Amino acid sequence: MSAAPQLVVHRDKELMAQAAAARLITKIVDAQAARGYASVVLTGGRNGNGLLTALSSSPAKDAIDWSRLDLWWGDERFLPDGDPERNYTQAKEALLDSVPLNPARVHPMPASDGAYEVDAAAGMYAAELTAAAGPEDHGPVPTFDVLMLGVGPDTHVASLFPELPAVRETERSVVGVHGAPKPPPIRITLTLPAIRAAREVWLLAAGEDKANAAAIALSGAGEVQAPAAGAYGRSRTLWLLDAAAASQLPRDLYPPASP
Repeated sequence: MSAAPQLVVHRDKELMAQAAAARLITKIVDAQAARGYASVVLTGGRNGNGLLTALSSSPAKDAIDWSRLDLWWGDERFLPDGDPERNYTQAKEALLDSVPLNPARVHPMPASDGAYEVDAAAGMYAAELTAAAGPEDHGPVPTFDVLMLGVGPDTHVASLFPELPAVRETERSVVGVHGAPKPPPIRITLTLPAIRAAREVWLLAAGEDKANAAAIALSGAGEVQAPAAGAYGRSRTLWLLDAAAASQLPRDLYPPASP
């Protein structure tokens, strides 16, 4: 298990998105300076897309060498390519279409209009991750610099929902999800072992509807019942919250000097 999670609480979701975007730019630039490239796992949903939109409007984004950035996804709705509900479609609209990425380094999860059903598509994505992992990664996925996750009101992260089989997976890095409790029911997701390969895991939660989930996940709940509790990074686990999402946290968890 990694060190205890760190919490940063911002006044509102707009400030949270801007601060998280600035933090991500710094992390990518530092990784590229140290190693020549950076590797990030994106998340969809309200907070993930809010961060990408904030990044897109930040002048500091020009500090990133976009051609040396590897992008992966934590989960995806198994829908046709270009479907507006796909995380990849939303990320393209929010940011990716406006920056000079190297298409070979952008790794969307397979769409449902390919020739594969969801479990085979998950296996293909797992193989893509393994092919990108080097000997220094000591495992079947690359050591991502930052892996971002939105936290659902039910404590789900990626498409790992409480009590469903995917959250119990300990061997595979990517699995198909059948019968997700929120639409669409068929999805692809990274598993907890793949998430924990990241150097840093950032959990994003804004809004009153996330307050109970944050309190449960940060109070020592088990990962099968509260998947967000099982998401942590090798060197750092960061919860980025707005004041509404932090409103039910015990005061001893709440950082005293958050902006």
